[in-house]
Amino acid sequence: MPSTIRKESGRTRSASLPDPDKTRKSFTWKDAERLLDSLPGGGLNIAFEAVDRHVRAGYGGQTAIRWLGKGDAREEITYADLAARTSRFANLLMAHGLERGDSVFALMGRVPDLYVAALGTLKAGLVFTPLFSAFGPEPIRTRMEIGAAKVLVTTEALYRRKIAAWRDEIATLKLVLIVGEAAPEGCVVLGPAMAAASPEFEVAQTQPEDRALIHFTSGTTGKPKGAVHVHEAVVYHAISGRYALELVPGRVYWCTADPGWVTGTSYGIISPLVNRVTMIVDEAEFDLERWYETIKREKVEVWYSAPTAIRMMMRAGAEAAAPYDFSSLRFLASVGEPLNPEAVVWSNKVFGMPFHDNWWQTETGGIMIANLAAEDVHPGSMGKPMPGITAGILKRTESGVEELDTGQIGELALRPGWPSMMRTYLHEQARYEKCFVGGWYLTGDLAMRDPGGRFWFVGRADDLIKTSGHLVGPFEVESALIEHEAVAEAGVIGVPDETAGEVIKAYVTLTPGFEPCEELERAIRGHTRKTLGPAVAPREIVFRNTLPKTRSGKIMRRLLKARELGLPEGDISTLESDET
Repeated sequence: MPSTIRKESGRTRSASLPDPDKTRKSFTWKDAERLLDSLPGGGLNIAFEAVDRHVRAGYGGQTAIRWLGKGDAREEITYADLAARTSRFANLLMAHGLERGDSVFALMGRVPDLYVAALGTLKAGLVFTPLFSAFGPEPIRTRMEIGAAKVLVTTEALYRRKIAAWRDEIATLKLVLIVGEAAPEGCVVLGPAMAAASPEFEVAQTQPEDRALIHFTSGTTGKPKGAVHVHEAVVYHAISGRYALELVPGRVYWCTADPGWVTGTSYGIISPLVNRVTMIVDEAEFDLERWYETIKREKVEVWYSAPTAIRMMMRAGAEAAAPYDFSSLRFLASVGEPLNPEAVVWSNKVFGMPFHDNWWQTETGGIMIANLAAEDVHPGSMGKPMPGITAGILKRTESGVEELDTGQIGELALRPGWPSMMRTYLHEQARYEKCFVGGWYLTGDLAMRDPGGRFWFVGRADDLIKTSGHLVGPFEVESALIEHEAVAEAGVIGVPDETAGEVIKAYVTLTPGFEPCEELERAIRGHTRKTLGPAVAPREIVFRNTLPKTRSGKIMRRLLKARELGLPEGDISTLESDET
């Protein structure tokens, strides 16, 4: 496998950041603020920067959202349309007595009302929290209780299945808005209420430190954490979208992430609209032919997706992609979990350019480390820190932290101060403060920095496997496993061993056409021994129909290990699929 994918002149070159190293040296946050307008009269509001200012500047006729329904439904929403709809929603909230800082939760699929609710909430100066529509009743209830939900926007079907039985037990919940033209008793029908509201609204004079968003992320203790983000986050959403994703005005952009997750909000709503692109929003779930046809038909230029989907495309083979025209594509990016090197190489062959991996967290609010368009891609690397971001590799000590040298594995850390960093965990300030040691934010991820300044993901701090004195990152082993043609996905953990301390155990799902058997298990183990060496290769491989994954596509190694060792499973509310 080639160590580097060199960038040639042409459509893979950067339109916005031609010399990243020069920009890193000279960058100031004033550079980012220049992409914004600020509210008339002062203040900062995400919705104003994403929608209303473009209309004021004469771009109201540009398509903001091109919505593709599950069937053949299709809707073009201009920036002017979006401004009017979000103003109606803000007026509706105010008419029901909502006050600055109240919390609005949304539970629905990728339909236009979701995007209107998010931006209308922010326009009104309220706090928006997205929920993934596939959550069960308990995860929904837990998050609404922690977030003191005042308003819920959802569909009739989701309300009846997941909310109605316990709605009255949420003391803070004052208003339930139902998408459509009818609603159960005690709820308000959104359609007629929106129609009756004024399309004019003076954007709330929010300040940079006013709360804007709460994103929940899984906790190992069984209780999800609510990461609080403020309106100043839009400063980083704007510049990171421009630099890391090549979001320049007028481009056609498709982020496949659901807004129920931070990626689908930061880079599926805010960043693209702030940068005045045309967003593709597809209501349907992953379907290979539909995705390829969407890129071709809609002339997608920037495509931001997840490693799980990329691996599924890779397993379908280059022949599945061959009938489609991908000439519109200018830039591909990936996030959610580390992107395996072979997927980067494969995409370069099939699409004529590689997927550019990047790294960030719910807590950071935006992309921190990235493979940028103007830089060579080293498959498997997260890339380099974004302009304005200082990253290091640290070791925790009794007195604090110690910065490690190039080539050493340690905890990835960031110098605080970027605009989109979380301001606290909701109701858990002490837990938040524990994330900061010695002037660094400690991410909990293990990584290594190479001599070129690129960062390489190793694993979560609690995922690292120590076997026979060797520290082994599960991602390295998983990448070797899925290089085998029979392996579709892999999850690797360490299990206790009297001699080695821990030995490596792998759980894999198979590519269609392969069946579990002892011969195949030996062949896969042999492949990893040849690739990684006997000290790092799995001792045991277990075949599964599915692996436990979060809705954002991350394999839950923690859950695999808990079940292997009979330990508490912790928070599994984000579980998408389970092993069988």
